[in-house]
Amino acid sequence: MQKKNHPVGKTTQSFLKLSEIKNDTVVMEDGSLRAILAVSSTNFDLKSQEEQNAIIFSFQGFLNALEFPIQILMQSRKMEIGNYLEKLKHIAEKQTNELLRVQTAEYIEFINRLVENASIMNKSFYIIIPYGQSILPKPSGFFSRVFGNGKAKEMAERIDNFEKAKEKLDTRVESVLANLGGLGVRGVRLKTEEIIQLFYNSYNFEAGPAIDPTQLNEIKIIS
Repeated sequence: MQKKNHPVGKTTQSFLKLSEIKNDTVVMEDGSLRAILAVSSTNFDLKSQEEQNAIIFSFQGFLNALEFPIQILMQSRKMEIGNYLEKLKHIAEKQTNELLRVQTAEYIEFINRLVENASIMNKSFYIIIPYGQSILPKPSGFFSRVFGNGKAKEMAERIDNFEKAKEKLDTRVESVLANLGGLGVRGVRLKTEEIIQLFYNSYNFEAGPAIDPTQLNEIKIIS
């Protein structure tokens, strides 16, 4: 009896239009670069009318000051509070004050009921900064291909192009980070492993808010 061939699911990498992730930078298939900033948030609704107007005005100034496009990304994910509740349980068990122990237990029960009846979402904000000039080398000439030194030359040119383009991208990152201060928010550039984790979580949404750092070595996104 002939066995049926089950279709093999596509890997996460097959959906990503990127070549590699290195030096805290995403290299796209077309050779352009991307930097990703994680940005803090502010509770706009709790601000006074004057404060809200000031934030809007500052944000307008932030956008007008940009000399290049950016992408603003927001991710909503159900908050994982299991570890937090476990810590509270350990604290309650070690609590010698009976009143505090009871209050801690009641608080744990309240949080459990709250999570059961409502989805508590954690929102994360990111700014993606591009640099559009391709780092891909020009195709090798006929003689380079014949005598076999084309590959090495292309690799050296690609590395040199990457370093030059990254310097210009870094300048853009510094500019955005400086201007974010006027909005009252903080930003930090994601490092290589943090970028890989962000992509992993984005395409494996049910996997949880984070992955084991020891798994990062097993996730290869290379050209």
